[in-house]
Amino acid sequence: MRTPLLPCFAALCLVVILLHHMISTVAGNYTPVDQILLNCGFSGNSTASDARIWIGDVNSKFLTHEQSQSQSSLTSTVKEAPNVPQVPFTDARLSLAPFTYVFPVTAGQKFVRLYFYPASYSNFDRSNALFSVKVGGFTLLSNFNASLNADAGSGPTISREYCVNIEEDQRLNITFTPSSNVSNSYAFINGIEILSMPTNLYYTPADDQGFDFIGQQNQYRIENSTSLEMVYRLNVGGKTISSADDTGMFRGWQDDFSYLKEYRTLFLPFNNTIKLKFTVIPQYTAPEDVYRTARTLGNDSTINLSYNLTWQFPVDSGFDYLIRLHFCEFQPEIIQASDRIFHIFIANQTTDEAADVILWSGGNGVPVYKDYAVSMRAGTEKKVNLYVAIGAEPQSTSYVDAILNGVEIFKVSDYNGNLAGPNPDPLPPNPPTIAPPVQAKSSKGNKTTIFAAAAGGVAGFILLSILGFLILRRGKRVKDSGSSDGTSWWGPFSFTTTKSTKTRKSSLPSALSRYFSLAEIKAATNNFDDTFIIGVGGFGNVYKGFIDGGDRPVAIKRLVPGSQQGVHEFETEIELLSQLRHLHLVSLIGYCNDGMEMILVYDYMARGTLRDHLYKSNNPPLSWKQRLQICIGAARGLSYLHTDAKQTIIHRDVKTTNILLDEEWVAKVSDFGLSRTGPTGVSKAHVSTVVKGSFGYLDPEYYRRQQLTEKSDVYSFGVVLFEVLSARPPILKTAEKKQVSLAEWARQSSRNGKFDQIVDPTLKGQIATECLNKFGEVAVSCLHDSGVERPSMNDVVWGLEFALQLQESIEKVGKPDHVVELEMNDAEKALLPQSKSDDSNNMFSSSGGQVSSIYSNSEVTMTSSGDQQSFSSTYKDSDRLVSSGAVFSEIMNPQGR
Repeated sequence: MRTPLLPCFAALCLVVILLHHMISTVAGNYTPVDQILLNCGFSGNSTASDARIWIGDVNSKFLTHEQSQSQSSLTSTVKEAPNVPQVPFTDARLSLAPFTYVFPVTAGQKFVRLYFYPASYSNFDRSNALFSVKVGGFTLLSNFNASLNADAGSGPTISREYCVNIEEDQRLNITFTPSSNVSNSYAFINGIEILSMPTNLYYTPADDQGFDFIGQQNQYRIENSTSLEMVYRLNVGGKTISSADDTGMFRGWQDDFSYLKEYRTLFLPFNNTIKLKFTVIPQYTAPEDVYRTARTLGNDSTINLSYNLTWQFPVDSGFDYLIRLHFCEFQPEIIQASDRIFHIFIANQTTDEAADVILWSGGNGVPVYKDYAVSMRAGTEKKVNLYVAIGAEPQSTSYVDAILNGVEIFKVSDYNGNLAGPNPDPLPPNPPTIAPPVQAKSSKGNKTTIFAAAAGGVAGFILLSILGFLILRRGKRVKDSGSSDGTSWWGPFSFTTTKSTKTRKSSLPSALSRYFSLAEIKAATNNFDDTFIIGVGGFGNVYKGFIDGGDRPVAIKRLVPGSQQGVHEFETEIELLSQLRHLHLVSLIGYCNDGMEMILVYDYMARGTLRDHLYKSNNPPLSWKQRLQICIGAARGLSYLHTDAKQTIIHRDVKTTNILLDEEWVAKVSDFGLSRTGPTGVSKAHVSTVVKGSFGYLDPEYYRRQQLTEKSDVYSFGVVLFEVLSARPPILKTAEKKQVSLAEWARQSSRNGKFDQIVDPTLKGQIATECLNKFGEVAVSCLHDSGVERPSMNDVVWGLEFALQLQESIEKVGKPDHVVELEMNDAEKALLPQSKSDDSNNMFSSSGGQVSSIYSNSEVTMTSSGDQQSFSSTYKDSDRLVSSGAVFSEIMNPQGR
């Protein structure tokens, strides 16, 4: 049968039209030299939804045969993956050991895109996907928790895009390494895309001076020695543009609506007929649709001058960012310079007071972009908001308005080649569902139920009355007998401990501390899910949990179930904290003492430990004034314990990991498991007790004499002060001999007049000389070998506050290199601390011996944890020793609390 000619001709015409459209569309596209699409865990080729062919990595040249066939490296396929593209997400390569892909590519700048689908693959639990990824010398991901990132994102899959430069004769190596600090952790990858990019698309050309660095005097450059991570890429005012509709580089462009800071009447001009002229930037810079749509303020000049159009972008703190803003004046009435002049604000700073797109581009319909750099290092929280805003300028000759067409934001690697940010916090677990009461089927049944309930209530009341009488009588007998049967009475509440933890019960009045059932604790931590672990204590884990319906984050410290170690510390912490309330002490919310479980619940400290912000972390350094204010807060907390509580309390484990910081940077002293009440009699100046504490912070006099006073806390706090000043641990075994002990190095440096040698280099130029001298005076005086020569914590608070006043006064008058005399009245002068040593005019002098040698006369049991060690001596004393030497309250591996 013959086919009619007319339909064939019509079909041919349609094909010609489509081909012409495709040719005209891709005429300005970029053609990549290298384009590798690797479907990991798959054998053979597969076609994605954008018609591109992905090759499997099984037996591929990119993965060595040994790695591909290794027993630790496996491939797996997800059987059911609803709403997930099959290629490249449903197949994966997983490994318990490191593995590397090697890509022979041409020299130049490349896109590296990684695709992850954190699902439960065969023999691999979803929650154990924790690993790092490196490309050459760049760290793209570090301890990356794939499931947490997916749960906190907008979908089940994760894609990350990076830019790296490959030199001549250099291969592109991508290494996946499971995290070593978590058991059963594994690394996995579903897809890898390697794509060449146009030279200097995002990198700065060698002959270019760079672009504006917001808030800085110098210009900023993106060098070939750095790497970038694409964080946001938006088509402002337009629809989402798929990667297939990009300019040959397969970049996806999101719509911007969800990033607008506030909803107002939105003006979305567009021009889909204008012929764009790419005379300033290459045509492949962005799809034409980016430049044909925009957001503006509108044409009401009165309203426009009253607000700015603002976008809000959460970004990782501690990094520099490249912000590229795309512009094109396509409205036909705007044709001359100064027709539309506007302001640009980035990170709450004015970057352009007279932005003029026509002036930049040379005419209407000519796309252009402007690059800016900003450092988001002010805070140390995981995420900070980066704001981009445009606002009208009243001097515009035609339109009091502003315009923006597109935004790209890239994270810039730091000086260590790191791009890895922190994992998001675990999502609050779903609150436990409570089954509704069973409805009775008949009125007769209702009557029966009511009668039974009434009878049960009466019987219960009688039983409770009898039990209450027996408990009161028992309590009186126990109290009179000195608690010889093992029951401890703590003022208004009791805590009974027997040999079997199964029968251990406790009661605390709700006014002092809240009792949590084990079911509530499990609901708060998703049944103690490992992803909620934020620290490791001496006898168990610390979890971030959510109580009160998931609205309130808390820190939950859990003793290893069934353990008898740490019971005394557990009781001590409840006893002390339930009766202490102070701005600079961590508050105990409640506890759980259910069966085999001993659990404490505290306020969650969003910024973690003080040590987290000094060293061994990716957090940016604290400023000097921040450090001073934190030290003052911690000192106030200790001063309260020593003098303002009902009874003197000696902390006995003062260190930077036991000083926590809340959201507002308020310092709070924590972990009271080793604390002891001070002497009660006037004639007794100390408490004889077994030596406990942390190596590097321990008072040498307390160690030698086993006599504990509040001045032992003062010594430990002196070490903390120097730790804050130097940003190094109290014991550094890799340092030269005279610098191993921070306390001894600080004292020697002050004696030799070289005190500035111990100062953290990041504080250069921040500390006024007079402030440093006063701070050093206070810190060294805390380290006197004899406790009576050390200041009280109240004196320490005064000295630190005085140092802060010196700093602020010198900053105010702008004379950092000169002494500023502060006016003081006679009462204030009387408060100046006086040293009791012979060298009363020089508190830097120390009468103590070598700190590094004071522990040699006694046998000591120690447990190591990084650069800190906890110990207890073997001297016999009234304290019962914990055999391991660790304590329940100590956080050995704090990751934030």
